[in-house]
Amino acid sequence: MKAANFFKSLGPGLLFAGAAVGVSHLVQSTRAGAGYGFELVWVVVIANALKYPFMEFGPRYANATGNSLVEGYRTIGRWALVLYVLLTISTMFAIQAAVSIVTAGLFATVFGLHLPIGWITAIILVISMIVLGVGRYEALDKIIKFVIITLALSTLVAVLYAFGAGYFKQDSLSGNFDWSSTVDLLFLIAFVGWMPAPIDVSVWHSLWSVAKTRQLGHRPSMKQALLDFNIGYIGAAVMALLFLSLGALVMFGSGEELSGQGIVFSQQLISMYTGSIGAWAYWLIAIAALTTMVSTTITCLDAYPRVMRSATQWLVPRFAKNPKSQTSLYWIWIVVVTAGTLLLLSYLKSSMAFMVDLATTISFVTAPILAILNYRVIMHAHVPAQARPRRWLRIYAVAGIVFLSAFSLFYIIWQLFIH
Repeated sequence: MKAANFFKSLGPGLLFAGAAVGVSHLVQSTRAGAGYGFELVWVVVIANALKYPFMEFGPRYANATGNSLVEGYRTIGRWALVLYVLLTISTMFAIQAAVSIVTAGLFATVFGLHLPIGWITAIILVISMIVLGVGRYEALDKIIKFVIITLALSTLVAVLYAFGAGYFKQDSLSGNFDWSSTVDLLFLIAFVGWMPAPIDVSVWHSLWSVAKTRQLGHRPSMKQALLDFNIGYIGAAVMALLFLSLGALVMFGSGEELSGQGIVFSQQLISMYTGSIGAWAYWLIAIAALTTMVSTTITCLDAYPRVMRSATQWLVPRFAKNPKSQTSLYWIWIVVVTAGTLLLLSYLKSSMAFMVDLATTISFVTAPILAILNYRVIMHAHVPAQARPRRWLRIYAVAGIVFLSAFSLFYIIWQLFIH
């Protein structure tokens, strides 16, 4: 009975994994392995370690207060909520566009579609809207559980086969990362920006946690909430290493570069895997890639309207007083996100890599700001003392803020005065 109840309580952590395991893994982790072998494994480990406390504060705050981090930002000051909204608006269209065009490219490649990529993207977004409109959180919760299991198994099988089939190359351990190369350093910054995900996903997680509590009819214990988070977070970190391994095993040293165009990238990705591992693996890789990107597309398309709806209600009091505004605001923002995404793609449809690197770099630079906001919220007086992080986690978080701030400051100085 306890196992059954725990499985029912799973959801926000898997949704986190669904949001994280997408562009950052399928595109960025694979690019890291393909371009530099196993040399950047340490980056995956350190990036996941540095961001852990700030991601954990999302479900911790939701479980302790019954509210999302959006309300938490408002509690420490209206300025904090406005700052978060501005940061979200600055990245959400580029992020949704990058995610959606990769998904569209995969659909076109796998199913042999010859429609313009913009049309395929629009169809995917409309279907995603319908799925979310029919079931909202409940539908997303059920879909993600199936998607994550399918993705994890298919990717693990592919990695194990590649190792067993002798695709490991000795020179892939040292790779060819050049610290004096501007291109390599810019990729490293972008890679860290979304590894395992941008810190603002912690806000999404807190919203999903509140929705899960509403679905269950009771609030899970703090232990259950954090275990759910850890399963999703550690799972996303492991998946990053698996995708990097696939890139290093199958693509490193092949002489080909991954394209910045969504549909070409998708074709290259699948053909490189099947060309090295064997044609039998086509559907294995296709399923892994498709489930990854579909889950990420739906998850992002649900998260942005949730965040912006909640922020709008707090910033414009008359919406907060009207319970019916929740549904209308959700649909207004989902239409805004979809329309903005399609508009951006109509201008930058051939620049998937540019949009991905732009969004991930912005996430890298803004990470310290969101980390500080999350720390201030979880340590605020309105959070019950027993729910606040223990001393070791507070020290861990402060160290993370120092490192993230130093890295971001270095990048800004490097761009302004050195680069």
